[in-house]
Amino acid sequence: MTESNKTNCFRVDDRLTILPVVHASGPYARAVEKWLLEHPIDCLAVPLPPSFGEPVCRAILRLPCPSIVLQPPMEWSASEDDMDWNPENSQDDEDSEDSESGFSENSEVSDSQASYSYVPIDPSQSVITAIRFALGEHLPVRFVDLEVAEFSPEQCPSPDAFALRNVSIEAFATSVLPAVARPIDSQVWDRIHFMANQLRDLTKTHSQVVALCSIHHWPWLRQSYLEPSEVIAEPLPVHEAQPMSVAENTLVFLLSELPFITGVYEELRLGTSDDTQSAAIDGIKRLLMTGRASYMADLGPRGRRITTLLLSQCLKYIRNLTLLDRRLTPDLYTFAIAAKQILGDQFAIHLVEAARNYPFLEELDWPTTTLGINQARLPEGEIVPIVNRLAGAATEWRSIELNRKPLKYDEKKWQMAWNPYRQCSWPPEDEQIESFRSRVIERAKAALGADLARTEKFTTSMMDGLDIRETMRHWYDGELYVKIQPPTIGHLDAAVFLFESQADPRSYPWRTTWFAEHKDESTLAFFATDFRQEMIGPGVAVATYGGALFLYPPRPIDDIWEDPELDFADTMEDRVVAAACLHSRSRHIAILSPTAPGVAWKRLAKRYGKRLVHVPLGHFNDAMVQQLRTVHVLNGQQVRSYASHFIRKA
Repeated sequence: MTESNKTNCFRVDDRLTILPVVHASGPYARAVEKWLLEHPIDCLAVPLPPSFGEPVCRAILRLPCPSIVLQPPMEWSASEDDMDWNPENSQDDEDSEDSESGFSENSEVSDSQASYSYVPIDPSQSVITAIRFALGEHLPVRFVDLEVAEFSPEQCPSPDAFALRNVSIEAFATSVLPAVARPIDSQVWDRIHFMANQLRDLTKTHSQVVALCSIHHWPWLRQSYLEPSEVIAEPLPVHEAQPMSVAENTLVFLLSELPFITGVYEELRLGTSDDTQSAAIDGIKRLLMTGRASYMADLGPRGRRITTLLLSQCLKYIRNLTLLDRRLTPDLYTFAIAAKQILGDQFAIHLVEAARNYPFLEELDWPTTTLGINQARLPEGEIVPIVNRLAGAATEWRSIELNRKPLKYDEKKWQMAWNPYRQCSWPPEDEQIESFRSRVIERAKAALGADLARTEKFTTSMMDGLDIRETMRHWYDGELYVKIQPPTIGHLDAAVFLFESQADPRSYPWRTTWFAEHKDESTLAFFATDFRQEMIGPGVAVATYGGALFLYPPRPIDDIWEDPELDFADTMEDRVVAAACLHSRSRHIAILSPTAPGVAWKRLAKRYGKRLVHVPLGHFNDAMVQQLRTVHVLNGQQVRSYASHFIRKA
C-alpha cells in the first residue's frame, strides 16, 4: 500500500477526513496522536455533544491528572440548587469500605433510574488524546455529536489494538472493517446523521477537517455524509456537564489502561522517547519489577526470592491466560491470577497494588466522585448508574481470593490484646519443619557414609555400582572399578539451621527455647525477628527464623539463651552451635548453612568431642526454605481453631 492510498483510506473528500478510533485503548491513542502529527489539519471534530465542550477542554488542560466530566440525565428530579455540587459539603468517604474497594456487584441501584453520562478524561482515550493535541497546537475543536436526554450505550466488542505495534493505523482500521456490524439502535442512527450534517457545515468554513468517530460508526458515518439523510434529529435540552475529580483508589474504574501502564505512557510522553508503541510491553515488565520491589521491601527475608526465571514463567502464564480469553492485552485479573499461581498470594497483592498506582495525581479544586463498574457515588453520597460515552471493552466483576494485609488500626488493637504468657506454634508449620529436619539429617548421614566409601577392582560382584570416574582413569589397563558404600553407623539427634552467613543481632531480637508438645516434635531453640511487630490477626503473629537448633528425640534442657555455661559464645550462631554440641548425645551434628563451618566452629565442636557434618543450604529449593523460615506465633492453643483464616503464605 502506497502512502497516497493510506491517506485515501480515511479521506472522504478534499475537505474532510474521518479518522476511526478504538475507545479505551492506550496503543490506539498513541497511534492517533502520531497520525495527527503527520497529516494537515485546521479543525478537529470529535464525537461528543457541545454540552461537554467547555468542561472537557477545561479538564484536559489539567492532564496528566485524570478526572471525569459528568452529566445528569434530564429525568433527574433534583432542584437546580442541588446540581451545584460543593466540595466543602461532600462527604469524606476515604475510610469507608465502599471507598476502599469501589463498588461490588451487589451494590443496589434502581433499574428504573436514568443513567448519568460521563466522559473519562483519560490520557489513554483516543478522543481525549486528539483534543489534547488540538489544544496544544491551538487548533479549533468542534463537538458535533447529538444532545440526547439519556445516552444509550452500545454493546459492541472492541478490537485489541496491540497489533498497531507492527501495522499502520490504516491497515488496522481496514482489517477491522469487515467485522463492523450495522447499528440497530435508533439513537445511534440519529447521532450518525446529526454528526454527518455537522461535518458538512464544517467543511464549508474549513479546508482540512479531521473528524473522529468510533470504528463501529466509521462506514455508516461516511455513508451518511455522502448520502445525506432527509430526517435530522433535533438536539434536546440537557443539564450542564461538570468536571469532577475521582477518588484515587477508584482510578482503575476510570482509566482504560491500568493506572500504572497509563503512568508509563505519560512518562514516555513527557520524556524524549517516541517509542510509545512498546510501552504496553515495557509497562508490564516494569509493573512486575515494581511489584517485586514492593514485595521484598514488605516481607524482607521472609519473602521468597523472585528470580528472573520465575518472572519469565509468570509472563508466559500471563500470555497464555490472555490468549485463552481471546485477547492480546492482559487485564488486571489476568495479572492477579498469574502472580498468585506462580509467585504466591502476597506477591499477587503487591502486584495489584502497584497496578493501581498512578504517579501523576494532584489536588483538583473540584468535587470528588467515587467510581465503580457502571456506578458512581456522587459527592453528596447518592449512588447512581453511569454510562461511558467513550466506552471500550465491557468490564465485569471477577473474583479471586487473596488475603490482604491487615490495617494498622487492627494491628495495634491486636498488639494491645496480646497475652505474653501464652504462646504456641501453628501445627502445620511444625509438621513441615520437622519433615525438613528429617531430610537434613538424612543428607548428613549420607555425607558421613560418603567419607567411608572406597573403590576397588571388579572381581566377582558389582558391589554398590560401577565407579565410572575410576574406571576411566585406568582405561589403559582395561580393568573395571566398583564402589563400596559401607552402611552408616550411628545416628544424629541434633541439627542446626543457620539461614544467613552473618546474622545481624538487631534484626533477630526474639531468642527463646520451645519444648515439644508430643513425641513427634523436637526441642527447639532459635533466634528470630520480633513477632510482636507484625500482627496478622487476633492472637496471630508472624516472625522469621534466623537460626535454630533441633534436638530429637525431644528432651528438657535449660534455655540456651539463659544458660551461663554458654556465655563464652560471642555471636548468636556460636551460641546455637555450642548448645548443639553441649546437648547432643551423638558424636556428629548436622549443620545446615550457606557456607561450610569455619575453623572456629570446628574448634568449638572439638572442645565437646563432636564433629560437624555440613549440609549446604543451596542444595534445597530457595522458595521452600523461605517458607520454612516463617514461623507463626499463636496466643494460646485456642487460636489454632481459626488461625488458618489469617495465615498468609509468602
